[in-house]
Amino acid sequence: MVTKNDVLKALEKVMDPELGRNIVDLNMVRRVEVEGDRVTVEVALTVPECPLSAQIEADVRETVRKLPDVREANIIMGSMTDEEREVAYAKVREGYQQQNKGGRPGVEVEPLKLGLGDVFAGVKVLAIGSGKGGVGKSTVSANLAVAMAAEGVKVGLLDADIYGFSIPRILGLLDVQPTVVDENTILPIQAYGVKLISMGNFLQEDTPVIWRGPLLIKMIEQFLSDVDWGELDYFLIDLPPGTGDVPLTIMQKFPESRLLLVTTPQETSVHVASRTAHMAEKTNIKIAGIIENMAYFVCPHCGQRTEIFGRGGTERMASELGVPILGRIPIETSLREGGDIGHPVLAAAPESVAAQVFRDIARKIVNEEV
Repeated sequence: MVTKNDVLKALEKVMDPELGRNIVDLNMVRRVEVEGDRVTVEVALTVPECPLSAQIEADVRETVRKLPDVREANIIMGSMTDEEREVAYAKVREGYQQQNKGGRPGVEVEPLKLGLGDVFAGVKVLAIGSGKGGVGKSTVSANLAVAMAAEGVKVGLLDADIYGFSIPRILGLLDVQPTVVDENTILPIQAYGVKLISMGNFLQEDTPVIWRGPLLIKMIEQFLSDVDWGELDYFLIDLPPGTGDVPLTIMQKFPESRLLLVTTPQETSVHVASRTAHMAEKTNIKIAGIIENMAYFVCPHCGQRTEIFGRGGTERMASELGVPILGRIPIETSLREGGDIGHPVLAAAPESVAAQVFRDIARKIVNEEV
């Protein structure tokens, strides 16, 4: 018959995806009871309403049910007290220090002194920009990141739009704060397979950010160097619209990055988007392609396709720049509704045309067709 020690030993293989340590080592397993073929496990999450709760619960349940003679696994999910949480974080800090002694790449005692070339070595960086606001750039960034993660690559997403942050809402992460391990180490939040950091996870959604340029740049630098992004294949940066300090600084910091340009079809949007493209060219950033958002609308009743914002501007810009149009995203209710309630379209409406377009773009990028 299975014993309590058998259960604990098995649970050492269950990791907290955010902290990178097993739940037994972090003292997240509060209680284990074995009654014949029935096992009860109580798990204390580091924070209430942890976005990874469902994943951890599923991993614990699967691990317990695989044990010999176990027919029923009862998993109780709770949250740590402040004292328990501090003990868990102390273990994480201790682990970082030990790893640093062994020369773990990408981790330093003082991360701000670490060059970005070391942190993001081997990572493909995609900056997602637009000339103006209101074209759905953040919606594209969030949904594209989710689509790429669904292709099996490790994706990080930086919401660099400090003034107009919106990605936490789109990914259902409002009021979720990152884990601060110590004064120099922040762990990104995770949802839908994407690691995220955003100003929106440090402030209430309606709180204005009233900062001048130097403070914005300092915050971006901290997001890049104080956040332990872990292993990534792709790093997506949702740029603020326009050609101001933040887009320019990021392009200069990542000279090997590529730009994905988001626009809507009308001439006004295309002309303004061209300015961002020309800024990228002046900083020697390659433009990977254009994503046309709000390309058309299909009536759900008669099936008629209407190009509400016109057509032709995006094709002209793509021809002038010598870059491909990677995809045309239609106006769909599911895309808007998903963004409002925190369900990306791939989760909210996986069979929709918009979801398929995002999958197609993600595959082009992952398969290095652009």
